[in-house]
Amino acid sequence: MDNRIFSGGTWEKRYGYARAVLAGPWVIVSGSTATVDGEVLHVGDARKQALTAFAIALEAVEKAGLSCHDVVRTRYYIVDERHYDEVGAAHRQVFGHVRPACTGVQVAGLIDPRMLVEVEVEAYREGAA
Repeated sequence: MDNRIFSGGTWEKRYGYARAVLAGPWVIVSGSTATVDGEVLHVGDARKQALTAFAIALEAVEKAGLSCHDVVRTRYYIVDERHYDEVGAAHRQVFGHVRPACTGVQVAGLIDPRMLVEVEVEAYREGAA
């Protein structure tokens, strides 16, 4: 299996990165937003954007042969502190049964002003070389 996973996202080719990289037992997923086919979805709804971004990130994890249960760390970046609870609720919906380590950070902005949240996910396969 190649150690790079691509989703065809707008910025992957333009900025020269992969959606995810397999590094030994780790799957490290690049920042993911609610952008699909070059369009930002759920404009104005931080919770729905977070759910979409987590789904995109988890698709990369699954392409690597792991699952949501293998996620050990998440990060989310929000542009407005009022969205912490909404994004936190989305995180709980997706990962509440897994309980990975998690960091939430407020940032000045994202690449598109319609984006309210960006997420990162790291998964670990026990016993992999």
